[in-house]
Amino acid sequence: MISGGTQSIQRAVSVLRILATAREAGLGLTEISMHAELTRPTAHRILSVLVAEGIVEQRPGTRRYVVGEQIPLFALARRTRDPLLDIISPHLRAAVDAIGDTGFFTRRSGLDTVCVARQLGTYPIQALAWDVGERRPLGVTNAGIAILSGMQADTVRDVLVKNQSLLSQYGVSTETILQHVAMACAKGFAARARSLTPGAGAVSVMIRSSSGAVHGALTITPISRRLSPKRIDEIAARLRMHAEAIESELRKAAASRSVRN
Repeated sequence: MISGGTQSIQRAVSVLRILATAREAGLGLTEISMHAELTRPTAHRILSVLVAEGIVEQRPGTRRYVVGEQIPLFALARRTRDPLLDIISPHLRAAVDAIGDTGFFTRRSGLDTVCVARQLGTYPIQALAWDVGERRPLGVTNAGIAILSGMQADTVRDVLVKNQSLLSQYGVSTETILQHVAMACAKGFAARARSLTPGAGAVSVMIRSSSGAVHGALTITPISRRLSPKRIDEIAARLRMHAEAIESELRKAAASRSVRN
């Protein structure tokens, strides 16, 4: 049984997650209460506390709520660079150099995916589907489909149930996502000729951590007219090669830490 204090914390975190997904556009009280599945008074009470602490801000003109300045200030307390990026960055650059289109590394964060690295390609037209730091619910993006394809079926359904109110914003259904996940499981990669970005497609391959859990996904986003079935297979093969090399390095790094400890 969840205590009142714990439930309040969970609700506050849920509100922050929803606001992080909205980014600079922010959300109004009604939208937040709907997506968090809270009554308006409860959502307002949580937001009032978060605003008082500087964790959330309310813009005077629109009355919309956004993530506050205290969040990036808290992040400064962690000075060390994510070692995962040191391993992934060279592989992302190599994949993009070989393919020519923009590449991304997307990391799972609870019920969301977060873009943590982006590398521009050399082709004259680039599809910039994500900004670094952008957060979207698991299942919405092609990277999210690749990540879900590496998870147990019951876990996938649990994630989609919890994300249901957010998924509706993007016009996607749980059934459609499950179909895409099944296809990704069968193929070993996720691919879309048309992604959330108009005129662009996407090919994604998941990456597992040293423990075998799904860490994130490598994604390439060519413009749609460059994404023939043959090229999808070529991109997927190259991404899979880099994903396997990254996973090998992650295992070696984990083994090295184990020896030191």
